[in-house]
This record gives sequence, C-alpha cells and structure tokens, in this order.
Amino acid sequence: MEPLAQAASRLAASPLAEGLRGHAWLYPLVETAHILGFVLLVGAVLVFDLRVLGFGAGLPLRALARHTLPWSVGSLLLVLPSGLLLFATQAPDFLVNRAFLLKLVLLAAAGLNALAFHLGPWRTAPDSGPVPRRARLQAGASILLWIAVIACGRMLAYV
Repeated sequence: MEPLAQAASRLAASPLAEGLRGHAWLYPLVETAHILGFVLLVGAVLVFDLRVLGFGAGLPLRALARHTLPWSVGSLLLVLPSGLLLFATQAPDFLVNRAFLLKLVLLAAAGLNALAFHLGPWRTAPDSGPVPRRARLQAGASILLWIAVIACGRMLAYV
C-alpha cells in the first residue's frame, strides 16, 4: 500500500491539483461538471431501468435503448475526467476514506451488472411486453447500485 500512498501524495502535490485547490472557481466548476455528468448518466440509466421494470411499457425497449445508451456513454466524458481531477486534489485522504472506497466498489458492481445485462438478458429481451425476470432483477439492482453510488459520493464530504 505504501507505493500507492506515495503516488497519491505526489498526485495531490502536482501543479494541477494545487491549481484546483488554489483557484476559487476551478474546483467548483469541475465539481459541477462531475455532478452534471452523473445526472446525465444516472438519469439515462434510470429511465431505461424503469422501462425494463415495466414502467412506460408502451415505449419500445430497443428504441429507448438507442436513445438512452448514447447519453449514458457520452456522460462518461464528463464524469471520468472530472472525477479524476477531484480525486487528485485530495488523493491521500480519499484512499483511506471508507465512503470513497465503497463508492469505487459500487461503481465496479454497477459496471459489471450493466455488462452482464447487455451480454445476457438484453440479447433476448422483447421490444414490447414483459421482459425476462433476470433482466428485471438486474434493472432493480442497477437502480439500487446507482443510488448507493450517489449516496457514497455525498458522504465523502462528511466522513
């Protein structure tokens, strides 16, 4: 763990991290970009997952997926770089923050759940009508995982 802690300290001492911490508006702007990206990501995922669970059953599932998936993927262009910048400002602290570590685990679980959904039940899901039970379970798990990720993100400032 020592090399990781040293790398985190070097990252937090970098000119980029120091600039983010030292500029009155830069950190809040990056944080706003991160939140906006998360709103787009989770919003698109939530709309799709709710449809899989049976809400808005009149909407063709594949048409909705064609609309929401690009929003989900595109939002990562905001979430990932802004999250890395935010991490850089306090890297040593985040590496020992249980809320941050849990957030990382939950993000990985959400990603694996999405991958399993697209490699599994999505391939045979009907465009209309009820979807397979496994798909509904994964959609429910997706919603819970993203809510937990958001909660952990909010807890970072308090734990």
